[in-house]
Amino acid sequence: MKLISWNVNGIRACLTKGFMDFFQEADADIFCIQESKVSEGQVELDMPGYFQYWNYAEKKGYSGTAVFTKKEPFNVTYGIGIEEHDHEGRVITLEYEDFYFITVYVPNSKQQLERLSYRMEWEDDFLSYVEGLQEKKPVIYAGDLNVAHKEIDLKNPKTNRHNAGFTDEEREKFSKVLEHGFIDTYRNFYPDLEGVYSWWSYRFKAREKNAGWRIDYFVTSGSLKEKLNDAKIHTQVMGSDHCPVELDIEL
Repeated sequence: MKLISWNVNGIRACLTKGFMDFFQEADADIFCIQESKVSEGQVELDMPGYFQYWNYAEKKGYSGTAVFTKKEPFNVTYGIGIEEHDHEGRVITLEYEDFYFITVYVPNSKQQLERLSYRMEWEDDFLSYVEGLQEKKPVIYAGDLNVAHKEIDLKNPKTNRHNAGFTDEEREKFSKVLEHGFIDTYRNFYPDLEGVYSWWSYRFKAREKNAGWRIDYFVTSGSLKEKLNDAKIHTQVMGSDHCPVELDIEL
């Protein structure tokens, strides 16, 4: 199976910048997006052969996720079942016979880290949610996790040490995910590869200079390790300040 995840930073804008070209070329079995920034009825995508599932934020023009899948799941849920977290359209879970697939858009801690304490609560609650599912069958989750885990995962670690996405607290939460047996699939295949990122600021010609961050991931249950074939980051694909990431897996 080919799985694709992409933070599109506004699906309507991305549609004018080649989204459907990449979608069709990718021909993924499951394709998920984050930061759709639309409300219900604001966009309709013509995707023959795909089932579509959307989770919209209550706040207009903010957050939001979607999943497009060739195989119809036998159950779909929205959010993680915690009122505090489920107003921003951040999570969709598809249940299949042998696994769960989740798209997730993790809250940004914001400038001045004004949302860091909320982010810490989110991290604990999301991990509990995923582990609860994993008790039944393996889990794959994909999306913009808003954290560069190690110094290798961003161009300028020293100057970003206390910035959102590279705080000690956020990095420790992702370390905890791995300690609980989950796999960062890209690092599973490319543990030492430098200079490959999935997000670049729109400022300072960051993408041109490849001054980026790897903050988009596919994470899987440890039990799927032998089924992983490859992980890719499509740095050449434009249309957003993020690029798509991919997981190839035998399921």
